[in-house]
Amino acid sequence: MTTVRIPAGWPATEAEARAVQDELRERVVRDEPGPPPGSGHVTGVDVAYDDERDVVAAAAVVLDAATLDVVAESTAVGRISFPYVPGLLAFREIPTVLAALDALRCPPGLVVCDGYGLAHPRRFGLASHLGVLTGLPTIGVAKNPFTFTYDDPAPTRGSSAPLLAGDEEVGRALRTRTAVKPVFISVGHRVTLPNACAHTLALTPEYRLPETTRRADALCRRVLKEASGTRA
Repeated sequence: MTTVRIPAGWPATEAEARAVQDELRERVVRDEPGPPPGSGHVTGVDVAYDDERDVVAAAAVVLDAATLDVVAESTAVGRISFPYVPGLLAFREIPTVLAALDALRCPPGLVVCDGYGLAHPRRFGLASHLGVLTGLPTIGVAKNPFTFTYDDPAPTRGSSAPLLAGDEEVGRALRTRTAVKPVFISVGHRVTLPNACAHTLALTPEYRLPETTRRADALCRRVLKEASGTRA
């Protein structure tokens, strides 16, 4: 496990964070298809918080994209680096997520975030932010549609419908289990939306959420419990 300090010069105000988003958003690459589903590695990242103790834990879990077996995993724990502000949550998570990714003993391949990319009020969610900083292909798979609208997809697995901000498609509502609530897919960096959806289906053979997210979520929660216990 890696222990993380808040980086020097890290944004401390909403205005500073938005300025960083505005600068980095211009670097997002949207015209690369990304790796084919079922090939190489695919990595889930997730975080868990203990706000009372000012602790955040991040996990990165690498799976073999063909078998979904765990190849490697790493964790990082640090202080919460930004207050809770809707639309700026990446600034609470990025330092520990980067540290967890850096600690991996193998290339992560495609990175799947439990959150948003383009489907973000400022069109620059965690998946986009992480992709630009690392250069890795990234996608966001979220549990809810944030502030966006969509028509309910057909009930069968694999059905999808545009996730809309007015007339702009910012992602897809994707049914990963028949007759179960969809998940919400958006492009982060260096991946197309159709490919992001295909990856998500490949990662959900049994459950609504991708195996990458499920395993990273379980790991970061366990590490947070251990870290919070030592700081009690």
